[in-house]
Amino acid sequence: GRGVIHSELPEQTEGVMEGFQLWLNLHSADKMQPPAYRDIPAAQIPEYAAPGVRVRVIAGASHGVAGAVQRPRTEPLYLDIHLAPGARFDQPLPAGHNAFVYVYRGALQVAGTAVPVQRMAVLAQEPAADGVLLEAGQVPARALLIAGAPLGEPIAQYGPFVMNTREELMTAVEDFQAGRLA
Repeated sequence: GRGVIHSELPEQTEGVMEGFQLWLNLHSADKMQPPAYRDIPAAQIPEYAAPGVRVRVIAGASHGVAGAVQRPRTEPLYLDIHLAPGARFDQPLPAGHNAFVYVYRGALQVAGTAVPVQRMAVLAQEPAADGVLLEAGQVPARALLIAGAPLGEPIAQYGPFVMNTREELMTAVEDFQAGRLA
């Protein structure tokens, strides 16, 4: 929404902390709406499970499980996928959606192509494609599958500001500097 200002202050006293932050660009008609924030505790994220497969459905839907977040205009899909060694997971994707897979533990075969840890596979937008197949190798794997409908709009970006035109961008920066984003 209009002028979301945030700060990350993670709190953890021991162990390894992993986190991913993904910002969704809004359609031009939605950019200047009042800002909103929604915290979703881990226990409230729906899951899909099959033998060797656990999928945390953060946004969108997977195999009949609706995610914690739904956005009709961009139809985002945000899945946290955990695969046991040798497990396979097939996810339908709407034709024309932009999509990528980011492997954060282990390694995967994505549509038959090897994707090692800390690498991303950008999926092709083939009109005849109907999804993606992920396969774990000999070790457990974890990955994010992210997809969404393209907006088909111009993007003007400066630092954390994302608008559609240079003029809108300049107005947003001026609003921030003048304290008008609350």
